[in-house]
Amino acid sequence: MSDGQDAFDEGELSGDLMRAIGKQVKLLRERAGLTQKELGDRLGYSEDLVSSLERGRRTPQREFLEAADDLLSAGGLLKTTIEDVEKARAKARVRHPAWFKDYARLEREAVEINFYNNHDVPGLLQTERRTRALYQMRKPLLDEETIEQRVASRMDRQEILTRWPSPLVTAVIEEVALRRPIGGWETHNEQLEELIKLGQLRNVELQVMPTDRTEHAGMGGPFVLLTPRGKPQVGYMEAQNGSRLITDSEEVRIIAARYGTIRAQALTPSESLRLMEDMLGEQ
Repeated sequence: MSDGQDAFDEGELSGDLMRAIGKQVKLLRERAGLTQKELGDRLGYSEDLVSSLERGRRTPQREFLEAADDLLSAGGLLKTTIEDVEKARAKARVRHPAWFKDYARLEREAVEINFYNNHDVPGLLQTERRTRALYQMRKPLLDEETIEQRVASRMDRQEILTRWPSPLVTAVIEEVALRRPIGGWETHNEQLEELIKLGQLRNVELQVMPTDRTEHAGMGGPFVLLTPRGKPQVGYMEAQNGSRLITDSEEVRIIAARYGTIRAQALTPSESLRLMEDMLGEQ
């Protein structure tokens, strides 16, 4: 059998495993009389994540399986899958676009990540439905398999937000990006709720740049500042399916100084969370 066929079979097996675990979670949840939101609230996860896990579209973390097993009185049924899940994760190949792979590798090693976004929510903070809506509207059109691969890859990246030790994550997002209902109002409101929840994590600080600011240090466009463990800080920029990783120390210093000014011009984290709550109340 060819290497390609071996890889295909492993992928199919991993997909079948995740779907089987998802069905077990759903059965146990329904037996306990809980909705997806109720289960998520009790375990500290979003309704969107629980839905994705039950459909086999996301790989469950050890912490989720252990907590769900206890809460749903599964008697070890979910805990026994942990070893198989971790083996499948180790074999899996995350399929990022070629131009994104260098950044994705550094992101996994990061102890600090800082985002300035002027037209969207950072991918690391997006809900699954918003991510899927973004890929579905991409021009030229992406095929369904590519959409699902990229959605899964983006969702898998979000593991770093809740792992330990957790990286420090800060983000400044333009107000206009938080008012644009990408994917429809239900998806948009779900995204706002997720940002409010993430903004309350100890390792995450979110700020909104008001549209009415008369001075703005970020007019040159979006960027990321990332510090890998034990390595110097780097910058990253992307546009129109192209990217640039910045390692020159002087250029990185300038971007870092610019980010400091952007943060000073934006609303504070607490003011930003209140604004997002007000946006939800407007619907």
